Amino acid sequence: MAWTSQVLATTRWNQAHLLGIRDLSRDDLLSVLSVARELKNVPPSDAPLRGRRLLAFFVESSTRTRTSFGIAARRLGMEVIDVSPGSSSLSKGESLKDTTRTIDAMGVDQVVIRHPASGAPRFVSNALRASVINAGDGANEHPTQALLDLFTMEERLGRVTGLRIALVGDILHSRVARSNLWAHRLLGNRVTVVGPATLVPRDVQAMGADVSHRLDPVLETHDVIMMLRLQLERQHAGLFPSTAEYAELFGLTRERLARLREDTIVMHPGPMNRGWEISAEAADSGRSVILDQVANGVFVRMAVLLLLDSARGKNLTTKAPKHEERVS
Repeated sequence: MAWTSQVLATTRWNQAHLLGIRDLSRDDLLSVLSVARELKNVPPSDAPLRGRRLLAFFVESSTRTRTSFGIAARRLGMEVIDVSPGSSSLSKGESLKDTTRTIDAMGVDQVVIRHPASGAPRFVSNALRASVINAGDGANEHPTQALLDLFTMEERLGRVTGLRIALVGDILHSRVARSNLWAHRLLGNRVTVVGPATLVPRDVQAMGADVSHRLDPVLETHDVIMMLRLQLERQHAGLFPSTAEYAELFGLTRERLARLREDTIVMHPGPMNRGWEISAEAADSGRSVILDQVANGVFVRMAVLLLLDSARGKNLTTKAPKHEERVS
């Protein structure tokens, strides 16, 4: 029996798309981690997805996610087709609906999409025969980032349950925070969101999170401190006085780094604003697993591509349930 058959036969994945962590079950999460673990320990000797085509459709700029998906797909033998806004008909005024129809006519097997509008991947999935992977939609979700974050926690801490996680910074605009919140809710972990009141959604507690408007009290009580990027490009109002004041109140400085428990790890989804949300000392310290997150993203995305291909092979036609896309 081939490597891929052995591993995939033990999983319970039955999703036609990966649109958000919110659509998944606990078993779905654990399936991705299991396959990613196998891929990292025993890479397949063949190209299990040879002959399959992945369309990378990034309407927003991306370095880590786009490159990671490209490496993952090529390692599995897929043909990768890259489309960016400047080279697509969207720049000429074509609607997303018509672009989707064009993509469908190309006969691709999977589409990974990043789009500034929340809900765009779900819209596309309703019109495509291909499996759709959400690589980030507005301030809604970024599911593969949350999955690679879980994989990195498991690798460093030895578990993904029984954890206390602090998500620090710009929660309001962070799709990474939302996907992580849904994931940790499924796993029963305790999450504290930390940031100024203007950057914390009003109803975030409905997602199962505790809220703190001070960073210092959580430093010595959490297993994971995940710093989030200040998304100044999404902010059209003065939500805090200055980046200097933000860094003083909510930045992971050298002094705060020294207060962490010995086994606490530091995470950041990138790109980092050094000196604002995280100091150079914290980013480059032995506690930091930031580069591990980047490396692990390839294996997690390989796992997602394999699992979706397996689901397509079972002729699954189930669409993901519809949800409201924003938490505000």
